[in-house]
Amino acid sequence: MRIHGLNKTTLLDYPEHVAAAVFLGGCNFRCPFCQNGDLVIRPESQPVIDRAEVMGFLKKRKKILTGVCITGGEPTLTEELEDLIQEIRELGYLVKLDTNGYRPEILHKLVEEKLLDYVAMDVKSSMERYAEAAGLAVADTGRIRESIGILMKSGIEYEFRTTVVRELHGEAELADIGREIAGAEKYFLQSYRDSGAVIEAGFHAYGREELERLAECVRPYVKTVKLRGVDEST
Repeated sequence: MRIHGLNKTTLLDYPEHVAAAVFLGGCNFRCPFCQNGDLVIRPESQPVIDRAEVMGFLKKRKKILTGVCITGGEPTLTEELEDLIQEIRELGYLVKLDTNGYRPEILHKLVEEKLLDYVAMDVKSSMERYAEAAGLAVADTGRIRESIGILMKSGIEYEFRTTVVRELHGEAELADIGREIAGAEKYFLQSYRDSGAVIEAGFHAYGREELERLAECVRPYVKTVKLRGVDEST
């Protein structure tokens, strides 16, 4: 297992918990607006943290932290993911998984074995524009729909979220996403942020008022729709 990052304390990655975040490398998507470009495209170029070191840290912080977020990259590509989750849970931690939902068979197994307490699944765009947003020549949107269904029937806590980019997302795309996740409990519109780490430059963010209007396209379908990562000044 190649762990490429450890955020030792985060109040943002696991809602309502003080958590640590573990970053795994590699991804089956190439979202052009991705903020973790090197971790996705060139994971071998990133430093590796020994798994024993990570577990030793978590053992020491059991009285401070309550959860661990496993993120990436795309964690479901890691063969040892289940073993890692089991080891973390044995320490008494809650486990949150961040995923793009493109491996529903792995997600289903983890849910069935009751290894996850919270899942955050990215819904990249409308089904029609999924490949474009995911940076793929062709996208099997049936996989995305299957993962959406798994989470909505799982009985565990989950959220859907979309990083909203001006060039890729408009009212039509957000309304389509709303219809795909109709009946979901929570959906977050995450504001795009430009940085030197993005896979492809040239994208732009919406302002707060514009994002609020896009959120209205989803509210008829989802119980709670909120913005995330939006500057107060925008």
